Amino acid sequence: MQPDAPLALGFDTSAAHCAAALLSGDRVLAERIEPMMKGQAERLFPMLEEMLAEAGAAWRNLDLIAVGTGPGNFTGIRISVAAARGLALSLGCRAVGVSRLDWIAHGTHGPVEAMVDARQDRVFVQPFVDGAATGDPRQTALVSLDPGFAGLRLTDAPATIADIWPVPVRCITPAPADLVRLARRAPADAPAPAPLYLRAPDAALPADPPPVILDDA
Repeated sequence: MQPDAPLALGFDTSAAHCAAALLSGDRVLAERIEPMMKGQAERLFPMLEEMLAEAGAAWRNLDLIAVGTGPGNFTGIRISVAAARGLALSLGCRAVGVSRLDWIAHGTHGPVEAMVDARQDRVFVQPFVDGAATGDPRQTALVSLDPGFAGLRLTDAPATIADIWPVPVRCITPAPADLVRLARRAPADAPAPAPLYLRAPDAALPADPPPVILDDA
């Protein structure tokens, strides 16, 4: 394939899905969201290869890799970030990470708060004005959110946020293509993608000390 514009591939596994998009310039060549609670590690690369084949493109045609960095599922974030960094290294192209909160707020106008489920009646939240972040992302309890907030609250987890929080919340499904569009705005010296963790993992290291391996030589 001889693309008429640089090709960019974006993907995200930070939530209960495997989502990806392939763009030539701003034209969407392929876009998919497959809901799944587990199995993203096994599904991600077959999905990406299917999308490249559908567009008649090859890995070597890629100019940019965009990846969702969370917050979200710890294992899912590591899967996609590691894949993006590995692809960028092997293909010699650029990789850019995009926060899921920025992704949710993409294209919005006025004041909004983007929210992601953090479980146990808690959320990750970040304020935006006209799509630009105006504060740092944080974890907070649902009950501590200001019910008098004059803007719009956005979330992609309706069952765990919108059904609990009494103030109206708009539930949206972020488009995978917007992940690529946001990555293209990143400065040329943006750091390599890294997971965005806003809370400690659920799993804890064992309390017992590790075994001592004796050298019997």
